Amino acid sequence: MLAKHLSTYTNMPFWLADTSYDRTFQTTPRYQMPTKVDICIVGGGFTGMSAAITLARAGMKVAVLEAGRMGEGASSRNGGLLGPSFSKLGVDGLERQYGRENVHTSIRESLTAFNWLVDFIREEKIDCDLNLCGRFRGASHPSHYAGLIQQAEELSKVVDFPAIEVPKSRQHEEVGSNAYHGGVVYPTDGALQPAKLYAGLAQIAVSEGAYLCEHTKVRNVDKQVSGFNVVYDGGQLQADQVIIATNGYTDGQFSEFKRRLIPIRSAMIATEELPESVVQSVSPKLRAHGGTERLVAYYRPSPDGKRILFGGRAFGRGDQPQLYSKYLQDFMIRTFPQLSETKIDYAWSGLIAYTFDHVPHIGKLDNLHYAMGYCGSGVGRANYFGRKIAQQVLQLAEGKTAFDEFPFKGRPLYYGTPWFLPAIMKWHDFADRQGW
Repeated sequence: MLAKHLSTYTNMPFWLADTSYDRTFQTTPRYQMPTKVDICIVGGGFTGMSAAITLARAGMKVAVLEAGRMGEGASSRNGGLLGPSFSKLGVDGLERQYGRENVHTSIRESLTAFNWLVDFIREEKIDCDLNLCGRFRGASHPSHYAGLIQQAEELSKVVDFPAIEVPKSRQHEEVGSNAYHGGVVYPTDGALQPAKLYAGLAQIAVSEGAYLCEHTKVRNVDKQVSGFNVVYDGGQLQADQVIIATNGYTDGQFSEFKRRLIPIRSAMIATEELPESVVQSVSPKLRAHGGTERLVAYYRPSPDGKRILFGGRAFGRGDQPQLYSKYLQDFMIRTFPQLSETKIDYAWSGLIAYTFDHVPHIGKLDNLHYAMGYCGSGVGRANYFGRKIAQQVLQLAEGKTAFDEFPFKGRPLYYGTPWFLPAIMKWHDFADRQGW
């Protein structure tokens, strides 16, 4: 069944239009920016803001420089799903690359990261609609079901992360769709309103004394005898240390990072407000959801339970809502025919960053500290890694992380422009439709 009403949407994130969202934090005008700081952070998303809070609370003078508007990159364009974010390669796949001990340590730390962020949100009293609602992951093909159970069993040998097997005969207790062939529920996963989380973090950073300067693109970072000279649109400053926290928005002036990242455009749609009965016909327990497709789709009710938010990969170059809104609405209707007459109110996209080994990376490269490459799981990972890289800058023992052991590698002849993605995505879409 083809999607209808495609021309009704607004091309902006639902999160920013949410009437409960309030951008309460104050940024620093360029003319008030200091000329000397202890730490300059390039990139004002979750990573940069988490790092700024940690550094400012340690007494550091911190400046965060953001090329766009603060927080309006991936930090307010994602699905708001929150979990331990284990690697897409699975336990066995990672062990083949990095060895059993390193991998098991990283898996345990991934759960630590999740728990840390949940505790931080609660301790700081950040109003971001945090809800540990659980997540259902459905087998998109009959052959995928056994793999889901095997993955859950592999993880259970390493970490205490509960998973509940859901056979096809009972899946309608979890999801109102015949598109799946059973699945697994991860009952401790959660969801939140990412723009509200970001606003809460930014407000804390400002209250601790951090300088947040938006619409301020960094043009160059020069290593000097003592510290760095950071040139940005409209000025420059001196910094003892620099953190690169640009993830999917890493530009060419940071070529050594750019060639190690694969920027991928992820997109979402939000339906019109729906009757409670319709929302529950999609998600009976108001959980987060996803499947086992190659081109992963993820969906959830909005925090107020009035809409369905549906996300996946975007086709084409740049932000082309006329392409991805149709693709996502068709995908949604194939999964949930009961939404075939539902209008779409919002459609938007943003950039995430994958790495060639499917794990995030943190450390120091060319004298610059960095944390990036969250592989589509940036809500939990970016906040945790921002804190960790700040602790490493402060030379604190607690800054050590299992991910320090994973080398951040690129590929020969790849310079950061993923020319191969359109063909790969079309192939994966074809394979998904064939049920391979």
